[in-house]
Amino acid sequence: MCGRTACSLGADNLRRACAYRDRRGRRREPEWIQAERYQPSYNKGPQTRGPVLLSRRHLQQDADSSERVLMEMRWGLIPSWFKKDDPSKMQFNTSNCRSDTMLKKSSYKGALLKGKRCVVLADGFYEWQQQSGGKQPYFIYFPQTKDAAAKGKEGDEEWKGWRLLTMAGIFDCWEPPAGGEALYTYTIITVDASKDVSFIHHRQCWALTLTVLSPRMPAILDGDEAIRKWLDFAEVPTQEAVKLIQPTENVIFHPVSTFVNSVRNNTPECLTPIELGAKKEVKATPSSKMMLGWLKNSQEGSPQKKENDLPKWTSQFIHNPSPKKNSVDILQQWLGKEGEPPAKKHKA
Repeated sequence: MCGRTACSLGADNLRRACAYRDRRGRRREPEWIQAERYQPSYNKGPQTRGPVLLSRRHLQQDADSSERVLMEMRWGLIPSWFKKDDPSKMQFNTSNCRSDTMLKKSSYKGALLKGKRCVVLADGFYEWQQQSGGKQPYFIYFPQTKDAAAKGKEGDEEWKGWRLLTMAGIFDCWEPPAGGEALYTYTIITVDASKDVSFIHHRQCWALTLTVLSPRMPAILDGDEAIRKWLDFAEVPTQEAVKLIQPTENVIFHPVSTFVNSVRNNTPECLTPIELGAKKEVKATPSSKMMLGWLKNSQEGSPQKKENDLPKWTSQFIHNPSPKKNSVDILQQWLGKEGEPPAKKHKA
């Protein structure tokens, strides 16, 4: 399942990172709808608000269905037919939606058949592994390119920043029975976990063997063609779009501190790599204090870093999927943690 994510880019850079090519091959950036509501976070849980991509036609009937907009929605789908006056009275957990039942359950079926498909954006997501000494969190994300830490030139047109993880979602719009502002909410579709991610769920730790039936992971859309088909509900019917919902092996992960366990903690330490078998908590070295101090000083009242100070990587929306090599080194440079250990990746 997917119960915690991170999305730390500021609003402007998030829009730049979502650049795409339209039907004519022109480079476009999605328009933000109420960007002022967006709050970056290193530790985002259900019931909080997060950024999603969707077709503009959902908001404007005469718009080109391939045109994209960015919008913040609440995590945890409230179906449009929900009759109570308070969405918190929803009795079921709708933060995740299983791919094998999404066309059967009433909470999701209606919205999905109406084409209410979205892409949930994140730096990556967290998953916990049960071990003999407790639960060990991991951060899971797309591989990054070798030149990802290189500074881009001033005035670069294309985004060369962190490659966002793009997860398939379903959204809906609920209107209070007594009137008032409409509430947009979403759920993240989950699939059977890939072999590498299953490693987090299945592991023999000394005398403890953990068995989890059918571990799940988010349905990840890898590349702009998959994103285009998922979002363009007018051109790609539901039965065709759901074929995109498959597990992917194109992710990597590394262990992080149990600092992330509390959703109240919202700093770069949440996703900083740690060394297992030594000290699970982030070790405050002089260099890490200096770099984390830089990160904190560059925040403007939120976890986001200054737009001009962000490191530069290649956009996933326009370029091909990136290689897995050196991705954790890139993250470490981003966080100022060049001395941390490499990612732990399971070998089959």
